[in-house]
Amino acid sequence: MRTTSPFGSRRRSAVVLATAAALAAVGVAGCGSSDSSSAAQPSPSVSASAPAGVVTIRDPWVKAADKGMTAAFGTLVNDSDTDVTVTSATTSVSSMELHEMAMKDGKMVMQQKQGGILIKAKGTHPLEPGGDHLMLMDVKQPVRAGDELTFTLTFADGKTQQFTAVAKPFTGAQETYAPGHGEPMPSMSATPEMSMSPAS
Repeated sequence: MRTTSPFGSRRRSAVVLATAAALAAVGVAGCGSSDSSSAAQPSPSVSASAPAGVVTIRDPWVKAADKGMTAAFGTLVNDSDTDVTVTSATTSVSSMELHEMAMKDGKMVMQQKQGGILIKAKGTHPLEPGGDHLMLMDVKQPVRAGDELTFTLTFADGKTQQFTAVAKPFTGAQETYAPGHGEPMPSMSATPEMSMSPAS
């Protein structure tokens, strides 16, 4: 009669356990690589909110206003190798248009920017008082200093990107965003000395 050594049985158990542990490790590694691969691939919602994956807005802010029209500013940054064009902007507190300031008949006028706002590859584009800006046409409620507004930019390729801007008081250039864009704005004196920064 053959006797089984308890040590042999323990050895076999150890081998079985080691094999199971190795398989489990492979399984975990497989999950890890699958996770990292899916993490490397942006989800549809992420890719839909990041045109070219690199457009950002630096130092965004909104001019505080009790009623009527106001505007959002900042610096659009394009780190990609291709040009990107903003074709529209939206926010929950107002309808919006892309605007520019232009000289017509010796007067500064505000008008809709035809063709959108182009941000060159590896470049920046300022949105500032006296220049291009995101126009809030008729705010539904007062936009007070400290309020945070969320904006959605739409690009020429159909993708969108959101950003949040804080409302700040601003009196530089004594500009007024009066109704009737495309008309002269005598209170807008875009001089070299004009401050382009909001009050802190």
